[in-house]
Amino acid sequence: MKELKTLLIDDLLKRVNASPFLFVVDYTGLKVDKFAELRKRLSAVGAEIHVFKNNLVKKAAEKAGFPGELGEHLTGQSAYVTGAKDVFGAAKILKNFQAEFEKPVMKVGVLDGNLLDTAAIKVLADLPSREVLLSQLLGVLQAPASALARVLKAKADKDGAPAEEAAPAAAEAAPAAAEAAPAEEAAPAAAEAAPAAEQAAPAEQPA
Repeated sequence: MKELKTLLIDDLLKRVNASPFLFVVDYTGLKVDKFAELRKRLSAVGAEIHVFKNNLVKKAAEKAGFPGELGEHLTGQSAYVTGAKDVFGAAKILKNFQAEFEKPVMKVGVLDGNLLDTAAIKVLADLPSREVLLSQLLGVLQAPASALARVLKAKADKDGAPAEEAAPAAAEAAPAAAEAAPAEEAAPAAAEAAPAAEQAAPAEQPA
């Protein structure tokens, strides 16, 4: 039995380490069909929800170097949400599902090793997806160059210069505008996510 527990903890440790985030929810009172529906919605954003014995998760969390305060929340009927990449999408689904069915109740989370309270999880839920953030960043980088090109063209038209002469100047100015706002500095750190492994089968079943 002890060897089996050790294997389960080691397996949990691998899964926890492979996921960039961990959300803990209290699923007390959530019917089996609703639990299945939540699992389906999370799957659509590459996330999973499973039930493990709390003491095994505590052991795995300790080995993973998670904040000690996490253990205080691993009580009762707790389910654990991890995912491949979209932490924003997973948080949004949990928030919306709770608003729709009043369950499950968010308890605590961990993102890149940092403890998150329920308020922080809800903030993540209100942020756009990684794809949207990258799209917005691209728009910011492209806007100065396109605006400058229009100004140069308008000036060329006013001065009577051929449009062809204004085009090279706009082309030279575009890279400089892009360099003024490097993508690495503008992209939110929270938009980065690491791949995650699959979760083990639930050790407990929802009521």
